[in-house]
Parts: sequence; structure tokens; C-alpha cells
Amino acid sequence: MDIQQIKKDFPILENREIAYLDSGATAQKPIQVIKAVEEFYERYNANPHRGAYTLSIEATEIYEDTRTKIAKFINAKHREEIIFSKNATESLNLIAYSYGMDNLKKDDEVVISIMEHHSNLVPWQKVCKITDSKLNYMYINEDFELSDEEIESKITDKTKIVGITHISNVLGTINNVKKIIKYAHKKGAIVIVDASQSIPHMKIDVQDLDADFLVFSGHKMLAPLGIGVLYGKREILNKMNPFLMGGDMIEYVYEQETTFAPLPNKFEAGTQNVEGVIGLGAAIDYIENLGYDKIQEIEKEVLEYARQELSKLDYLTLYLTPNEENHSSVISFNLNGVHPHDVASILDSEGVCVRSGNHCAQPLMRFLGIDSTCRASFYFYNTKEDVDRLVKALNKAFDMFKKYIKK
Repeated sequence: MDIQQIKKDFPILENREIAYLDSGATAQKPIQVIKAVEEFYERYNANPHRGAYTLSIEATEIYEDTRTKIAKFINAKHREEIIFSKNATESLNLIAYSYGMDNLKKDDEVVISIMEHHSNLVPWQKVCKITDSKLNYMYINEDFELSDEEIESKITDKTKIVGITHISNVLGTINNVKKIIKYAHKKGAIVIVDASQSIPHMKIDVQDLDADFLVFSGHKMLAPLGIGVLYGKREILNKMNPFLMGGDMIEYVYEQETTFAPLPNKFEAGTQNVEGVIGLGAAIDYIENLGYDKIQEIEKEVLEYARQELSKLDYLTLYLTPNEENHSSVISFNLNGVHPHDVASILDSEGVCVRSGNHCAQPLMRFLGIDSTCRASFYFYNTKEDVDRLVKALNKAFDMFKKYIKK
């Protein structure tokens, strides 16, 4: 399948004359995902696990078959290790409160990287304060990477939990999570991997990584908004207390006591986002039909071209590792002397969609000595023409602002 055929699968790219470069925030949806959601409501709409009638049974089968599909997709050992959530943020909060709160004590340490999204940072601030444990950071070097020395100096015998993003949503740096997990396990710590920015672009094998927990949001990998996944090793999940209480996570309720349902229901209180689950299943089908090899082939060519062309613009500062093999999907930049919001507005006037701001990574921004950046994030439906359009729009922005920029 060539890129023009691929683009035809995405109605918004057919209907609007834009270069969409914000897939790190949310990916566009192929018609196959849109139709899967539509078909569910037209043919199968009922509440899973709630009825003995045929329609509800069919809805339950579709919902649970998708759980099995996701388990296979990330090579989980057991299907009940897949917990549905709203997004990676909710998944990370579930881990922080259900695992962290019960397993951390005074002077224990939680170690995360300075690259973490607020979702894998703010919950740990709160949990560490409540449990009187300590929150420590692994910092990046001048190449925007975590060195082995930094990892090994920060993860110690006191470390109980390590949280690490697989790919930075600001820098595009690919962290060697397998190496981090192996070292953390030697020190007796469990590891939480935020795969939100990686699973759209590369194959994830949780057993090969030996991750204790792994989270991602469906909407960054072609699925609808509002559906996320928490993977956790079964033996750990079984020992954890529920995060939310209510319908469908219950076994028996008495006036003063309640027992909880087994996995995965224990962590899925209330009516779930069934259409999101269906859409996520269709998104996985799309990715597997296209293949990660093809996705990476397309993205590699476009990203190499983007790095090359943006590097020619001497009025830009780029925030990305020089190691191309260690970089994926995201390029953050600033037009020197101009606020990123102003730059993004000019780019929008040229039909180029980029994100501007701190990207929910304020501690990283502060570490880099900046407030915010523009961010172009790519997916397999992007082309070199999108890059050319970005460069042209940046040249326009520079021409508009250059007389105001201090040398």
C-alpha cells in the first residue's frame, strides 16, 4: 500500500487541506475505525456483562474478544492482565494509588525521568508525600538521552518503583526501557512503562521487556478518544486493591462488607467505553494489516527528511538527539526570539497543524531552560510534502517576525 492509498483511509486528511503534524497529541482515525464504532451502535449496542439476552451477550463477546486481541498484540501472558481505562493518565493514576500507596513506606524511593509527562510525575509527587517516600529524577545529557551512569546512580537498593516513558513526547528520544527494567529488577524495583508515544510506531512485547506495568492511550494509535489500556503482571494485579468502586467490579455486597470480582473486572468499575474498546480493536487490525515494518519504513524516510530540512533553518533551535537511531516521531523546535504560540498561529494560517506549549512536561522544559516549544509529530500518513509545507510556513513566520528579533 502506497502513501496515497493510505491517506484515502483517513477522511479528515481527504476533506481538509492540511499538513497534520500533531499525531503525538492524537492520531487521525481511519475509516475502518470509524465504521467499526458505527457498526457497534447500529447492530450490537447493549451493556456488556449486564444482560442474559442475546444482544447483551453479543456486546460482551465483542468487548471481551478485543481484550484477547490486545493481550495478543502486546504479547501479554494472560488476557486478564489487560485492564481498560479512559487513557494512559487514568492507568498511571490507578497504579500510583492502588500499588504505590500500599507498597511505599518512609524513605523508600520512586525514580522517574525528567522527561516524564505530568501523568507519570504528578501522581508520584502526591503518593510520595502521603507515604513519606522520596521522588528522585534521572536527568538527560547534552544529547537529550539518559546515560547508563545516570540510570545506575539513581536506581539504588532503596528504589521500589521506576517510572519511565518509552519515547519522550517532547524530544522523541527512545529510552532503552529493556535495559532499565533489567537493572531496576536487579535492585528489587518494579517498573512502569509509559508506551503512549511508542506503541503507535513500534511493536511492544511486554514479556520480552519484562515490564511490570505498561500503559498507553488508544487515541494516539488510531483509536477513538477516551480509551486506554493498563497492562500489569497478573501476580501484581491480584494483590492490588481496586481504584474505583461500583458496578461490575463487585463479587458480593453486604451491608458492611464487600468482596471484589476477579481480574480484570476488579479494576473496571461502571459501564465502560465499549465503543472505544471496539474502535481500539479496529485500530489494532489496521496497524497489523499495514505492519510495523511498513510504518517504520514510511516514518524513517519522512523523519530523516524533516531533520535534514529543519536543520537548514538557522533561525530554529531544535531539541532532538543527534542519534537518529535513538529518535522517533517527534521534533520540537523554537523559532529564536518568537513565542511558540505565535509561530503555531502563523503555521495554522498556512494549513500546518503543530502543537505549541509545554506539552505536559514543565519540569523538562525548566531543565532545558525554556518555557515551551513548537512540536511537529509525525505518523505513517505524513509525507515529504507535509515537511515542505512546514518549512515554507516557518519561512513565512520568520519573515514576519525577523525585524523584531534581537540579534
